[in-house]
Amino acid sequence: MKAYVYGPGGATISDVAQPKPEGTQVLVRVRACGLNRADTGMRKGHAHGAAGGAGTVLGMEWAGEVAALGPDAKGLKVGDRIMGSGGAAFAEYTLADHGRLFHAPSNMNFEEAATLPVALATMHNAVVTIGGVQPGQAVLIQGASSGVGLMAMQIAKLKGARLVIGSSTDAYRRSRLKEYGADLAVDSSDPSWVDEVLKATNGEGVDLIVDQVSGKVANQNLAATKVKGCIVNVGRLGGTHGDFNFDLHAARRIDYVGVTFRTRTVAEVREIFEEVRKDIWGAVESRKLQLPIDKVFAFDDIDKAFEHMEANKHLGKIVVTV
Repeated sequence: MKAYVYGPGGATISDVAQPKPEGTQVLVRVRACGLNRADTGMRKGHAHGAAGGAGTVLGMEWAGEVAALGPDAKGLKVGDRIMGSGGAAFAEYTLADHGRLFHAPSNMNFEEAATLPVALATMHNAVVTIGGVQPGQAVLIQGASSGVGLMAMQIAKLKGARLVIGSSTDAYRRSRLKEYGADLAVDSSDPSWVDEVLKATNGEGVDLIVDQVSGKVANQNLAATKVKGCIVNVGRLGGTHGDFNFDLHAARRIDYVGVTFRTRTVAEVREIFEEVRKDIWGAVESRKLQLPIDKVFAFDDIDKAFEHMEANKHLGKIVVTV
């Protein structure tokens, strides 16, 4: 089968053996894949958790059909339309754990379905489970113009947030954030953004920040969060290191929580997917929660899809059809 594989000379489309499902695994005939920021690093040879390196089939988000089932896979049958996340997505066939996927709604095509699994699982966990968003609260999403950021704002609104603030350093993308739930859009590269947040919250700060930028905005985040507020760190778009004002953190008594899928067990990931199904799946099926597709590429043009992502001018998801 065709797959996009990282090798000594970089990532290329190669012929590899079709995998076979074991245990609770499902064999998926992939029809479309969503690109994610972590894919760009792995394409350059960087590890993502335990995954990466020479011989790795890249990709982590897909939509397709059940082609075969492992002996312990439950709740599915051959031919079911599904979408999910996991390794080796950029291929004609991939394997997925039966608890790390969703049935694709009948009113979505494969390209649309491929945009959702990572964003839904990541941001329901960050905003609702870990962040504990409550009706009437104020929420700030750092890096809001990314696919997961757009989903975070929509989930916060769905759960009753009174004020949703999104950040983006790009003027065009910042102007589009209100279409996806933002009441206020700020430029996190402008030092005055903290003052804008404080003004919008009567000087108190937000109840919750979901932070995909980290690094350079860490101390500004502390200043923009209310006393006894919460910051959930889900990424490192702005860098892995930065100055941190421990005194301000203590003074404001902020819960600062780091989350990632890279160190979660299979059982933990299954629980996250189940929480999405129980809590917000109706909004997915009604298309109240959805993401824009910026551009669709054919599998043979996957390198062009990555060039488009690395140009960093897109809004929403980049999709590759297989």
